[in-house]
Amino acid sequence: MRSFGPSAPVPAATTAMAESPKSDWDTLRRLFPYLWTYKWRVMAALAFMVGAKMANVGVPVLLKNLVDAMTIKPGDPAALVVVPISLLFGYGALRLSTSVFTELRELVFAKATAGAARSISLQVFRHLHALSLRFHLERQTGGLTRDIERGTRAVNSLISYSLYSIIPTLIEVAMVLTLLAVKFDVWFAWITIIALVVYITFTITVTEWRTQFRKKMNELDSTANSRAIDSLLNFETVKYFNNEEFEAKRYDENLERFRRASVKSQTTLSFLNSGQQLIIATGLVAMLWRATQGVADGRMTLGDLVMVNAFMIQLYIPLNFLGVIYREIKQSLTDLEKMFTLLEREREIADLPNAPALQLAANGSDASVRFDHVTFAYDPVATEGDKSQGGRTILHNISFEIPAGKTVAVVGPSGSGKSTLARLLFRFYDVGTQAHIAQGQSGRILIGGQNIKDVTQASLRQAIGIVPQDTVLFNDTVEYNIAYGKPGATRAEVEAAAQAARIHGFISSAPKGYDTMVGERGLKLSGGEKQRVAIARTLLKNPPILIFDEATSALDSANERAIQAELQNVAQNKTTLVIAHRLSTVVDAHEILVMDAGHIIERGTHAALLAKNGRYAQMWALQQSAD
Repeated sequence: MRSFGPSAPVPAATTAMAESPKSDWDTLRRLFPYLWTYKWRVMAALAFMVGAKMANVGVPVLLKNLVDAMTIKPGDPAALVVVPISLLFGYGALRLSTSVFTELRELVFAKATAGAARSISLQVFRHLHALSLRFHLERQTGGLTRDIERGTRAVNSLISYSLYSIIPTLIEVAMVLTLLAVKFDVWFAWITIIALVVYITFTITVTEWRTQFRKKMNELDSTANSRAIDSLLNFETVKYFNNEEFEAKRYDENLERFRRASVKSQTTLSFLNSGQQLIIATGLVAMLWRATQGVADGRMTLGDLVMVNAFMIQLYIPLNFLGVIYREIKQSLTDLEKMFTLLEREREIADLPNAPALQLAANGSDASVRFDHVTFAYDPVATEGDKSQGGRTILHNISFEIPAGKTVAVVGPSGSGKSTLARLLFRFYDVGTQAHIAQGQSGRILIGGQNIKDVTQASLRQAIGIVPQDTVLFNDTVEYNIAYGKPGATRAEVEAAAQAARIHGFISSAPKGYDTMVGERGLKLSGGEKQRVAIARTLLKNPPILIFDEATSALDSANERAIQAELQNVAQNKTTLVIAHRLSTVVDAHEILVMDAGHIIERGTHAALLAKNGRYAQMWALQQSAD
């Protein structure tokens, strides 16, 4: 397998930005625009929430009147008429109103919550596809997908806990404190306020302390998940080397670290819950002592005592979960901030503002490709004054041209920079920017006379098709993988491409035909079958520029000759770059470039290079004798 060079570290500015901590308010401000898209639903939900809390506060008041109304003489006819009709039905109506307003709030706001989660997730997904190849070479798939999954859940959790728990509780506290202070003496309000302040301060302080353990749990969870997915993706390698126990041991080590962090988190949670219960019990005792004393002194009725007790229960039941709610909100903000950090990750390769699309003739008659003095390194190049940092230069002042409709082949040993040419042509990396020139990199790549960094990436990649050396397929049907070259292609077009790639017979012989599943990364197919699917996919795309990166390397000799003929037929009148190891596949090329250590050491036609009796002639003689 050819090396594409080392992956460079993320630029310092990007890393610093990604790792700089954001405040919770910054995260909430990022979330707000997504919710405000549904502003009418937000306002309606808030109105229903206030209505639910007003009805909820009215329940203890009505209960007080019901208790006081029961202080009538036994046998009084009013007991059978006034109490059941006016108070019992009123009490039931308020209870029902609380539930109705709550359900209406959730019903109205459900679309806003789901819509915000969908918008953020889609934006992150698009952004990840827009990030550079460098980012994707460094990422860990398991950890990244877990971060996105938790971030999506965090939107729902954050909105649910804040809108359905915190804000309603604050509204209810304000209403109850006002009612107690106005109707009775101010000490009822002060006792409630002091208890709430102590409760909230204790909860926030302990929860902030516990957050470090929760973060550690999440990090270990992501690490364990990444290890598991990486091991399963490399299932065959694990089996080849009989390392099932080794992988299980590595996974178990991560699970053990996660278990220890989980126990620590649970221990601190128990401390938090115990402290909260102590504060709640103290506040309730103080309130009931004050109310009992009021009844004994004749300043309050039994109904007032019942009302105060009901208020305390209504307030402290949601507050009892404040620690859990606050912790979940903090965790949701942390998870959401991680997902927003992905959105803030700078695009290393970005289109210029108002960049035009690549303009080529419909028949590709002007689709020439030109590498003009290209020098490139995956890592920044070390300067003469500072050799302590920097990486190996992959390409050294490379210049060549593929005329429109012609084929140029690049040959040479592994690591000579051949496949880097394809990556630069697809603009997975840039050359020629001011930053790259400062790092010792330079040059430009032109298609049809247009600098590829001046046009949109979408139009550039639409004009190029590639059959890579290492083909990776989607875990879907054969038809889906071939049709991926042209989304929306008909079955007839897919079959025509498969016939051209000499794989139609194999597909037709399968029980499910084109509906056959290829498995994870196409592992149900052989190497040759996967490569022929890749060839069919590129044939279906039918671009004016083709890249064959050892397109027949996984095929046997008979199929290689057959498909080589098909590829030559397809490459007629198309601009083609062939990266090859087997020289017999490029003898008809318009020009052959021989590369070594990032330099073009020979160039010419097959006959001319043999006549030179240089490196190419030596490679040819070696392969002929091996054959």
